Amino acid sequence: MCSYLQRDPFVACVPRYLRHGTVLCATLTAGAGQIRNGGMTERFTGSFTQQEPIPEAGIEAALSVLRSGRLHRYNLVGEDPGEVSLLEQEFAAAMGVKYALAVASGGYALATALRAVGVGPGDRVLTNVFTLAPVPGAIASVGAVPVFVGVTEGLVIDLEDLAAKADQADVLLLSHMRGHLCDMDRLMQICEAAGVVVIEDCAHTMGARWRGRFSGTDGLVGCYSTQTYKHLNSGEGGLLVTDDAEVMARAVMLSGSYMLYDRHLAAPAPEVFEAVKYDTPNISGRMDHLRAAILRPQLRDLETQCTRWNDRYRVVEDGLRGTPGLTIVERPAEESPVGSSIQFMLLDWAESKVADVLRRCLARGVELKWFGGAEPSGFTSRYDSWRYAHAERMPASDRVLKGIVDMRLPLTFSLEDCALIARIIKAEVSAVYQAG
Repeated sequence: MCSYLQRDPFVACVPRYLRHGTVLCATLTAGAGQIRNGGMTERFTGSFTQQEPIPEAGIEAALSVLRSGRLHRYNLVGEDPGEVSLLEQEFAAAMGVKYALAVASGGYALATALRAVGVGPGDRVLTNVFTLAPVPGAIASVGAVPVFVGVTEGLVIDLEDLAAKADQADVLLLSHMRGHLCDMDRLMQICEAAGVVVIEDCAHTMGARWRGRFSGTDGLVGCYSTQTYKHLNSGEGGLLVTDDAEVMARAVMLSGSYMLYDRHLAAPAPEVFEAVKYDTPNISGRMDHLRAAILRPQLRDLETQCTRWNDRYRVVEDGLRGTPGLTIVERPAEESPVGSSIQFMLLDWAESKVADVLRRCLARGVELKWFGGAEPSGFTSRYDSWRYAHAERMPASDRVLKGIVDMRLPLTFSLEDCALIARIIKAEVSAVYQAG
């Protein structure tokens, strides 16, 4: 491996199978030389993985929890409801729902929702082909079988394919992958007509809306993540919301409430638990007070943070418009997204050409992810690498997946950073495209 690759901190984003051989080394070494010699005048030097600090109010609240020694959600004194119950109450109010539950992770929230609506071993569950591994993983964790539904060039679930497959399962685990919301009105019509229960994976859409309704409130259950790259950051964590009393009672019991469910502020009445407590297993996955303490101040700032993400998204999107060979993913007017990442399409490009774009951008400090690689890399994988979940080939979706290029937009980026990143991507895509 060449010395430039060995010392470049951004090389981890290139799939392993692309890191070997003289072609890659020559490309990156040449790129580095061009930068030094002035051939490429701009290079981004920031980090794509650096998040903003936890707010001071969250740090102080966390220190208070640590000083108390009472980290377990049910380790309370007197009438103090504790940080976790307060977070649940505040999140339910923010989303406009009756009930909320804080849990250990977004993936745990998905699996808990599936169990709470009655999914079990051997059941079939519809889900997006364009998603990340925790979604089919949640289905597999309850012994169920994923049935993949196609993706459109808008990066949302293919509603025609959904309608055709709706009779194959009783539940849809809908992933709003990378923050793209489909036509939720039509989706709910399809599912209601077929008797399909909808669980929403809102890991990338906390704070987003469809026709003014918060993502996660159309389906029976909405699930959210507070993993470090999401819209609230507790390192790991998840939230689950619903207006259905029995579903929430089961979710609370599943999360490991024992018989302490009366200590929840955003849960159903005790009599609802009486009906489910004897046949609902404890599959412990509670959130603790420490994580809840750092999340509550962030929740209060969520709307402001969403606006800041969208400002950055628009700068990059505007900067990429007009790039030859590059397709912008247009957003529907009914959607109010949260642009914490951005995707563009290199549709029908040869894999070697897409890989060349990734290499060239990487040499200038811009870290891109690609869903077209032959092997999973980092957080990025495709349905054909989830071999525990059998799937027929989906040619139309494969074409889309092979064209998706993905990039984080952390709030540590300034608007000027975003403009620079867009210029670099535009220049490198244009150069590769025009080279033929």
